[in-house]
Amino acid sequence: MPTAELMLALRDEASPQLSVWPHPDVLAIFRPYAEETVDFDVGLRELQGQERLDVLCGFLRAFGRRLGKPVVMTPEGGPEHPVLGFDVTTGRVVLMVELR
Repeated sequence: MPTAELMLALRDEASPQLSVWPHPDVLAIFRPYAEETVDFDVGLRELQGQERLDVLCGFLRAFGRRLGKPVVMTPEGGPEHPVLGFDVTTGRVVLMVELR
């Protein structure tokens, strides 16, 4: 497993990425963009059904608990519009948008 320092050092040369499967059918791809954030993508097509949504929520929760920080899911290109996230205060993954 590469260290964060190594991935950040390589980001200008090779666009490194780290692929993680928290479930056999769910892939998270980590990409180092900045030192102060952990950025990763998940394929929304892979998240069909409650079981896979539960996998994503468990992944966000485990990540947030391990770091002791909020974890926020945003749409691509829209970091100012969080959709789902781990709330450190409650220890739960919460919906961050209003449903209409």
